[in-house]
Amino acid sequence: MIIINIGKKNRSSLISMRGLLFSILLLLISALVFFQLNEKYTWRPFITKGKKIDSFNGVYVYFNGDVSHVEGRNLSPDGYNFGLKFQCVEFVKRYYYDALHFKMPDTYGNAVDFFNPVVSDGKLNSARGLLQYSNGSNSKPAIDDILVFDVSSSNPYGHVAIISDVTEHGIEIIQQNPGRFVKSRVNYDLIHQGNKWIIDNKKVLGWLRVPN
Repeated sequence: MIIINIGKKNRSSLISMRGLLFSILLLLISALVFFQLNEKYTWRPFITKGKKIDSFNGVYVYFNGDVSHVEGRNLSPDGYNFGLKFQCVEFVKRYYYDALHFKMPDTYGNAVDFFNPVVSDGKLNSARGLLQYSNGSNSKPAIDDILVFDVSSSNPYGHVAIISDVTEHGIEIIQQNPGRFVKSRVNYDLIHQGNKWIIDNKKVLGWLRVPN
């Protein structure tokens, strides 16, 4: 008979190692569940840059990885400037060109530059050729409107997206390049207060719309 004698010190080390491995496993499982189930996040460790991840009215959203990543300028066959691949601005201008057959007079500038604070609510933003509405407008957001987000401490360029669905109490947007862990579709509450329509996000400056 072979008797294996494990000392107290070795048994203690073995228990500590098992506890550490269990803690690491639990942390990994918790992170996976969070990124899969949280409505704002999705885990995309194996998606390559430039891969199609979503579409709206036949216009694709491409995965960009890190928000600062660019792959050169994207132009239409007739030379119209969509923007830098695959930034948020590139998708918005490509969507308006392909789905709405609309070209903006001014095709340059950062996302926040789409919204002109000097333009009154419901008036023409001449640089973009679109009607501009402030967050808190008398005009309810509509499908195909461009939603414009302000800059932040972590994003000095702002952000733009397309409104893909509208109900009485909320909107859905489709977006490109929101970040590696953020979904291409996000929902926001829509508040009707008096005669005002307010998208419940402090970073939303307003929305732009093709004139009738």
